[in-house]
Amino acid sequence: MGMIRRAFLVGGAAVIGGGVFAIKYADGAAESSAAAMTNGKDGHNFATWLRIGEDDTVTLYSPHTDIGQGSNTGLGQMLAEELDAAWDKIAVVSAPAESPFANVVLGRGFLSEMSGYPGIVASLPESLLSMVARSMNLQITGGSSALRFTGERGFRVIGAATRMALVETAAKRLGVPAAELTTADSKVLHAKTGRALRYGELAAEAATRSLDTAPALKAAKDFRYIGKSVPRFDIPAKVDGTAQYGMDVIKPDMRVATVIAAPVRGGKLLSVDAAPAMAIKGVEKVISLDSAVVVVARGYWQALKGARALQPKFSDGGNEKIWTANIFAEQDKLRVAGKPDKTVGNGDVEAGFMTAGAKLVEADYKLPFLHHAMMEPFALTAHFKDGKLDVWGGLQDPLGSKMQAAKAAGLAADKVTFHPMLIGGSFGRRLPMYTEIVDQVARTAMQVPYPVKLIWSREEEVKQGAYRPQSSAKLKAALTADGKIAAWSYDFAQPEDGLREVPLFYDLPAATRRHFKQVSNQTVGAWRSVNATQHGFFAESFIDELAHAAGADPFEFRKRHLKPGSRHLAVLEEAAKRSGWGTPLPAGTGRGIAIVECFETIAAHVVEATLKDDGTPKVLKVTAVVDCGTVVNPVNAEAQVMGGIVMGLSTAISEAITLEKGIVVQSNFNDYEVLKLADTPAIDIHFLSSSAAMGGLGEPGLPPAAPALANALFAATGKRVRQLPIGVQAKA
Repeated sequence: MGMIRRAFLVGGAAVIGGGVFAIKYADGAAESSAAAMTNGKDGHNFATWLRIGEDDTVTLYSPHTDIGQGSNTGLGQMLAEELDAAWDKIAVVSAPAESPFANVVLGRGFLSEMSGYPGIVASLPESLLSMVARSMNLQITGGSSALRFTGERGFRVIGAATRMALVETAAKRLGVPAAELTTADSKVLHAKTGRALRYGELAAEAATRSLDTAPALKAAKDFRYIGKSVPRFDIPAKVDGTAQYGMDVIKPDMRVATVIAAPVRGGKLLSVDAAPAMAIKGVEKVISLDSAVVVVARGYWQALKGARALQPKFSDGGNEKIWTANIFAEQDKLRVAGKPDKTVGNGDVEAGFMTAGAKLVEADYKLPFLHHAMMEPFALTAHFKDGKLDVWGGLQDPLGSKMQAAKAAGLAADKVTFHPMLIGGSFGRRLPMYTEIVDQVARTAMQVPYPVKLIWSREEEVKQGAYRPQSSAKLKAALTADGKIAAWSYDFAQPEDGLREVPLFYDLPAATRRHFKQVSNQTVGAWRSVNATQHGFFAESFIDELAHAAGADPFEFRKRHLKPGSRHLAVLEEAAKRSGWGTPLPAGTGRGIAIVECFETIAAHVVEATLKDDGTPKVLKVTAVVDCGTVVNPVNAEAQVMGGIVMGLSTAISEAITLEKGIVVQSNFNDYEVLKLADTPAIDIHFLSSSAAMGGLGEPGLPPAAPALANALFAATGKRVRQLPIGVQAKA
């Protein structure tokens, strides 16, 4: 909620200090600045994000980063749909990491979703939202927000408004009513006379018109691009090797560096003898930072050898007593003390527990820290020259990263340029608010005369993660004689609550969820699906336990607690139908079901699983049904859900970050195991056609995987899984 509070404080101060007219002036100035920054190409700007060339080329400046999710193609489809542009004329490029390109639409979407007051946010002037987004340096890729916010509420609107401006310009030029004109394939057409004008020849004059802020958008029946599996823009370069990632940056006279940070988070560098590293051929400099040592060399291998030769002394920040087991014990104590940091719910839960003849069911669940396990470790390049700092690399918030680099280097923002690049995996790890490498590379660059690429080793990347938090929950419910839930309580402990992100959608007469804030020395951050992964496992595991206690089928038990006609019920029923729920399975094999809502999308998984000879899970098949509202690119949507399923299963089976004396035990993929291709099950994905508002897709496919697997293993073995990862528990 810190972002929301800051946004409203900034907005309120702006209104008091300058008034609405001043805000509108500032907003217009920002658009003019954006146009000036993209003036290198022939063409004319519409709003901030769109430029139409005289050759009909349509350039879309995307404020989102390519992490492999394919959202830039989807954004291009949404713009082309409303603009009626020819698809072969569409190009999507990264927006400059500059404040005029702050993502205004995303700011409005996040404020609506996270504040809990969408009506108030909707009433705010667009110019005020623009100013707030710029003040927050908001250019984030995350929260499954690219298509549902930037695309649906931004680029479709800009496309439609620009098309109107082009039509009005053509009407004036042709001397005909605008109502007689139609558009298609980057042309304005007049059927009566057979005349046509290209967008390129209309762009200069059309760009001088004010754009409608609320143009009519196409109905789904008229879609030409939305809903079609057009090829992704990014794939050819990734296949032929021409795609450039942060790791690929090469600059003249460049050096390569690596880093060793304090092994105990919160520790500081006490001393280091640089001599052993400097004795390594190719090592040129050893730089001491507050809590790390950087070794600069001619190449990465020399830098790594130099770093390994060092024996720096770090403090432990008083965190040497932090162990994995101690964190769980502290969380238990907080629940026993009974002083939650936040409570949400409805009805009288305590009275529900006292219902005559009610059966009480309780269960405790535990989840470990989880690493993001991105395939490309951190690699940023920086060069300080002539009083200016340039930084190249792939991060999820280029504008925020620019500001962070400026602060670390002690420079004004206009002296720093961040060059966004492709990202080789992220899942939330590359958000700058907990990405230490931005500070490290900026500080390093200020101390050397040449470009320097800072690479984190895989070991450093695993041990210095910004993990999904270690969390635990105690759930309790009362079951009536007819197998209905009379009351439900849910006490969980972790750093943040995430309750607004993950609704409890079951229709319960009395329910409460209480958050107990517990923090350790570890950096925790957004992880794919954020808090839905924890809440999904806790709630959907427990609902399965209640079904068993009630003597009911898990699918039927869920049905009786969902509102008739609801989206959730439709998704659940379709998942059961398509998976063959209730049909016989071989001995030792079970089916489990789970349903979770996050980022306005509902996903239900049915998992078929058994056990291997060593007692670890073997997933045979996953059936997934998803309602995300409108599907923009079906093939890419399927890939997003499939990736989420694989990641969810991987974390359920084998992934865990553990602590001993405040130090992360794991160091590489040998002891932080991810799911291998050979263990990936058959996956069957279906999307429900829905008139609901567009939801996210990059993350919602993940949360149901772990509880559905745990529930399948109970069906197969009769043993309940309450702690992850399952494989580690099986081998213990």
